[in-house]
Amino acid sequence: MKSSNSENILKKTINEITQPFKDLFHTSRALLGVNLSYVLEGLTYFGVVGLLAIYFNEYIKLDDIRAGNMVGFLTAGITLSMLFLGATVDWIGLRKSLLIALSFMLIGRILITIAPNIGMPGLWNSAHIISMLGILGIILGYGIYQPACYAGVKKLTTEKTAAMGYAMLYALMNLGGFLPGLISPPVRKAYSILGVFWVYVALTVVGILIVYFVITKKAYETAIQEVAKDSSNKVEDDDSLNKMTLKEKVQFYIKNFPLKDKRFLYFIFILIPVQTLFAHNWLTLPQYTSRAFEGFVQDNFEFFVNLNPILIFILTPMVAAFTSNKNTYNMMIIGTFVMATPTFILALGPSINTLMAYLILMTIGEAMWQPRFLQWVAEIAPKNMTGIYMGIGQFPWFLTKIITSLYSGWFLMKFCPAGVPPSQMNTELMWFIYGLIAIISPLGLFIARKWMLKGFKTKYGE
Repeated sequence: MKSSNSENILKKTINEITQPFKDLFHTSRALLGVNLSYVLEGLTYFGVVGLLAIYFNEYIKLDDIRAGNMVGFLTAGITLSMLFLGATVDWIGLRKSLLIALSFMLIGRILITIAPNIGMPGLWNSAHIISMLGILGIILGYGIYQPACYAGVKKLTTEKTAAMGYAMLYALMNLGGFLPGLISPPVRKAYSILGVFWVYVALTVVGILIVYFVITKKAYETAIQEVAKDSSNKVEDDDSLNKMTLKEKVQFYIKNFPLKDKRFLYFIFILIPVQTLFAHNWLTLPQYTSRAFEGFVQDNFEFFVNLNPILIFILTPMVAAFTSNKNTYNMMIIGTFVMATPTFILALGPSINTLMAYLILMTIGEAMWQPRFLQWVAEIAPKNMTGIYMGIGQFPWFLTKIITSLYSGWFLMKFCPAGVPPSQMNTELMWFIYGLIAIISPLGLFIARKWMLKGFKTKYGE
């Protein structure tokens, strides 16, 4: 009897885990195109960002503080542009938005790659200005791109496939983010960082071709009709915004603007402290692993910098399958706590064991809360406002990147300076302070739990 019950429980558990994958596997060609594009963009974006600070050190001849500022200019600028350009997909549609976004990013990446060869290095000299124009192109493109992809998932999934759809999009981007750890080292050693950047320019072109030939108008329309059959969504609702006058559109946006909700504001801003750990992935980890370590870690620092994305790719769908029915707010508390606390492990000192423990545990925490947050923002958005809601939801991320980039360079120069033996560094104190910052988020979520749950929506209209 006990054996039979155990077998039933095991079968039920396996079914709960595998069913979301099966449901998503049978989705549309249009959603496949979004996912393929997101993999390539994840590869390209993380690949460039992971080398950008060193690029500004070596080719543009900026110090750690200025180089960190430039990376912050890119990453924070992207989030700020989402605030203003996130509505693009709501106005002109998914396919056009993706093509325009990727074209901007292509121009930007070309400018960054050619800047050292056609300009003079140094702060505010021609190479610096050209590289900043390249960053601006990426900022404009990505400000349209990410909200468009999440709006696409909302439109191209049903209630049954939505949770896994968001989780897979997040996971696939991080799969792309892991691949630079494999591609970059051999290309960098053979052709320098600029050679790596040319590879990413070529991959951006491939991304444009995928959107153009896979997400065709016919494929998109077919997908929308299939979703309408399987859910309460109505095809005509997608066109309702186009039928409004300009005055009606403005009134619609003002009426549904999310910043009026105090709980929504608290929820997205209290996440800033733990999100600093994301920023340290490219502002601190590349320099930390290449300076505070010797031997294998130092020689292959890109692998460790990009290990988080492959772990996210593996863990996020699994966590989503296990926790799809769990309370979103509770998952946010637990997930941010699991993500923040491993930072204190790095305070024990630089070793491959502490580094791996941090990366694995921090990633488990990220997998628990980040996709759920993105899904929540998309689902509470009124119809035809997913893009702008994603932009507003990412605004604190903009502040995080700005704030973190302002002090990360100083911390590196103080506790992990270039040209100094690891024995003379004090990276332990640096990571201990970063841990104290990150732990504010789960504590803030826990303290405000009762107040937040009083008005915590899970879907638009609740």
